[in-house]
Amino acid sequence: METVRNVIIFLFFLIFLGCKSNQQKGDVVYFGGNIVTMEADFPEVEALVLKESKIIFVGSQKEADNYIKDNTKRIDLKGKTLLPGFIDAHGHITSRAGMEQAIDLSPSPYGTVNSIPDLQKTLKMVIDRMKPGSVAPILGNGYDDAIMREHRHPTRQELDAVSTTHPIIVIHSSGHASVVNSAMLTLLNITENVKDPEGGHYGRSSDNRLNGKLEENASFAALIKLTALLPKPKEAKDELSQSLKDFVKAQDEWLSYGQTTICDGRSMGGNIELLKEAASKNLLKADVIYFPDFEANKSDWNSFKSNYMIYEKRLKFGGFKFSNDGSPQGKTAWLTAPYLVPPQGQSTDYKGFPIFSDEALYNDLKTIFSHDITAQLHVNGDAAIDQAIRVIEKLKNEGVYKPELRATLIHVQNSRPDHIAKIKKIGVIPSYFSSHVYLWGDWHYQSVFGPKRASFISPAQSAKTAGILFTIHHDSPVTPPDLMTGVYAAVNRITRSGMVLGPGERISVWDALKAITINAAYQYQEEKSKGSLKVGKLADLVILNQNPLTIDPLKLRDIIVVETIKEGKSVFKRDLENPFNSH
Repeated sequence: METVRNVIIFLFFLIFLGCKSNQQKGDVVYFGGNIVTMEADFPEVEALVLKESKIIFVGSQKEADNYIKDNTKRIDLKGKTLLPGFIDAHGHITSRAGMEQAIDLSPSPYGTVNSIPDLQKTLKMVIDRMKPGSVAPILGNGYDDAIMREHRHPTRQELDAVSTTHPIIVIHSSGHASVVNSAMLTLLNITENVKDPEGGHYGRSSDNRLNGKLEENASFAALIKLTALLPKPKEAKDELSQSLKDFVKAQDEWLSYGQTTICDGRSMGGNIELLKEAASKNLLKADVIYFPDFEANKSDWNSFKSNYMIYEKRLKFGGFKFSNDGSPQGKTAWLTAPYLVPPQGQSTDYKGFPIFSDEALYNDLKTIFSHDITAQLHVNGDAAIDQAIRVIEKLKNEGVYKPELRATLIHVQNSRPDHIAKIKKIGVIPSYFSSHVYLWGDWHYQSVFGPKRASFISPAQSAKTAGILFTIHHDSPVTPPDLMTGVYAAVNRITRSGMVLGPGERISVWDALKAITINAAYQYQEEKSKGSLKVGKLADLVILNQNPLTIDPLKLRDIIVVETIKEGKSVFKRDLENPFNSH
């Protein structure tokens, strides 16, 4: 018996030593701060260990010692907070890149154009710096009638006052409208007898003359035509094109806000090729998921199928985008009840307008759903939400739409209480643009919807109560790619004037953080590899200067991203002593 006992002990030690010798050792260990995992079973831990691109340990500092070798890099967080990298559930990085050369017309809190005279002055300053005799087109972006003092769009005549020789176009902050001067109308060959395109509108003054305002497809068509008319800049042979330089700059902006997965939520025109070129040149520091506009790519939609949900050099085709209506703050969203204050030139029963008929949307969605490809559907007004629910429910009943496709309703601003149960029933994901409450809540309350409807925009708490998984997005370049403002808005629901808009729809900080991490990963069918700090997942991380779970919720907007890490490699780092020297 003694011999048998000794053999067992010997075998035990052999196994033990074997396990010890095979113990995986990490390249990096994080400790000394708040490590928030976004996993309900272990929400906060003391240490995190990485090996190459993956997480190999999450737990106590004592246990982490088993994963540490002599050359393991030890990173003391010094009280800062480590979270999973933020995930951009809906944005437009190529649109942001395309606006890098545009004149910034943003109002506060992101810019200084708070009136039409401010807008005119900003445009004039740029023109005055141009070469004498130049008649180059002028592109401005980001003016916002909801915030500007006059609470209206500039007119053709007000842009003519800036210049009658330079063609000028200024794009609304929503991206769903623009205003042009007379010289731009001439350049684009838009005449007084022009007819409204399907899903678009040309604004007119009381005498039925064009006032320069272009809405939805009228605006998009003008921008596409202008792009085609502009001369392509000459580029040095070995240098990146200006478009690629602008893309890299835009990507750096996303990284500075802590995002390790980036969305291009309506890829069209040359932007798809731009993304592919950026990927081929290994310029993508984060994962980029793109959604081609289905209408713009309808003739060759099936050419995308082979790349569906597959990353190649950090670029992935994630499904198609459909834009069902316009913007609530721009008053082009499609409503069932009239706008509280109709836009200039519209009657009191004005309700916005749709982009698609039910039949067109049904046929297009059926095409892609039947091939197991998902969609993001832009729906702002309640009529547009109704349409999306109605069409998707029909397709679900026919066995074409399956909830596992995780189709996403984008914005869902003018939601009604009855939408909640319907969204749950058909199995789609609402993605809320929560920053609306802060940035445009007062406008929605006073001019767009009125008190009752405005109080139910971005109804995240109702979604949570119903057991609906939801995400939060920033829709950049409508706003900067700033997800923490979305978190702030969802948690506090405080408008710029200080009013609490819909207090019953406030959510916890934890739920808001889930919406930009693990829930967003789920939306993209990536929850097994992203969205939380768990063994086996990618080492996509963000380090914040303060803990969002313990800070005063009113100070959530003040939190600063210190570092962004993609698959274990630092892709953005901010020098807190000298923030302008960040890299």
